[in-house]
Formats: sequence, C-alpha cells, structure tokens
Amino acid sequence: MGKDNFCLPIPSKPIENDRVKLVHFDLEKYGAELVEQSRPHPHVWNYLPNGPYESFEPLHEWFRTTVHPDPAFYPFAILDKTKLDPTSGEPRLAGMASLINSSLQHLKSEVGYIMILPEFQRTHVTSNMVGLLLHYTLDLPERGGLGLRRMQWIADERNEPSVNAAKRLGYSFEGVARWDRVLAEGKPAKDVKLRSGDPRAACPGRNTTSLSISWEDWELHGVREKVDALMARKF
Repeated sequence: MGKDNFCLPIPSKPIENDRVKLVHFDLEKYGAELVEQSRPHPHVWNYLPNGPYESFEPLHEWFRTTVHPDPAFYPFAILDKTKLDPTSGEPRLAGMASLINSSLQHLKSEVGYIMILPEFQRTHVTSNMVGLLLHYTLDLPERGGLGLRRMQWIADERNEPSVNAAKRLGYSFEGVARWDRVLAEGKPAKDVKLRSGDPRAACPGRNTTSLSISWEDWELHGVREKVDALMARKF
C-alpha cells in the first residue's frame, strides 16, 4: 500500500471498518484535494510543522523532503465511508494522519500529523481513525496487528483539543517537555518573548505534551474496550 521504505509492516489492503477507511496517502490522488479543501481553513495547520498550503507544489515538496525519505513515517488518507462523493461514489477525503517516529526494534510508533478537515471534525472520523491505527499497531499478530508495546501521542501544550482527544481515547499523560521544538515562522507563538540574541528569533517555540498507551493499558487495563466503545458511538 505504497511507501516501500516504511520500517513497520503495512497491510496490502486498507485499514477500515464500516465508517472509516485508511489508505496510503497517494499524493497524486489526494494532494490537490487536500490543498483545495483546507485552503479556506488555514487554522487547521496551526499546530502542525507544515502548512498551510495555497497550492499543490509546496505540499509535494514537503512529501519529497520530509515524508518519503523517512523510514519511520507513513502517511494515510482518511476516507469517510458514510459520506460519498456524488460524482465518483467513493468515500470522501476527511483529512490525513500518519504513523511517525516508528521503530520495529523498540516496538513503538505514534499517531501524528493529524489534520481533519473542518466538515469532519467532532464526528466519528477522529475516534475511528485513531482506533483503527491503535488496533493495527497494538493488537497481537494473531489478531491481525503488529504487537507493538507503545503508542505515543505528542501535541503542542496549547493544543487542548488534541490533548483532550488523546485522553478520551485512553492515552495517559506523561509530562511536558519545555521549549521542545523550534517552529517555522508564522506558526502560533508562546506568550513568552525570546531573549535578545536568540539565534532563531523569527521562529517561535513550543512546549510539548506527551501521552502514551502501552500494551498493558491496551490488553489489561481496559483501553481497547474504551476505544471500541468510542468507535461505536452514534452521532
């Protein structure tokens, strides 16, 4: 399903249930639509390292320089099976998400680079997307998963919707790393002025909140069941 250099096994068929389908983010198939649908809503990129995008070319360049060379990074297109495109009859594009910071050696990964288009926010999309990826990564191979031991979630400390979504899905708070990232120019800045002489004064920084689900949480402490209940909710 695309991107042959990914360090974890990827299934040959989509990861899906009756509501959401996750497929490799084929840039030629989904890139232009993602740009077009997100262009009126640049805020959806506020807490991501990349974007917003006015045209396809910068997104293509980001994939070329960041996504494609990184064996720990696998991007997915999120397709909403409950909303079909009137022309093609195919599930509509709801956004993108990725497995990042993945390691087969250490049996861990992270759901990240999540961007949900506004129309699909506060619906079943996020819980089902994350739930599908948690099942794929944390379930044992005998249940169709990879048997990873740890799934991480990190977010800008100020991004309360992201942090709260992770907690709802059973992630446990681990801590805050202060001044963890230097952000691109134009990204939201902390309410703290940088000291005079900072070598990258034009680039704001962020504190990073870290959360995780371990295999013990998943198997022994009810997180799998909690996630399944959230995925089954009716909206």
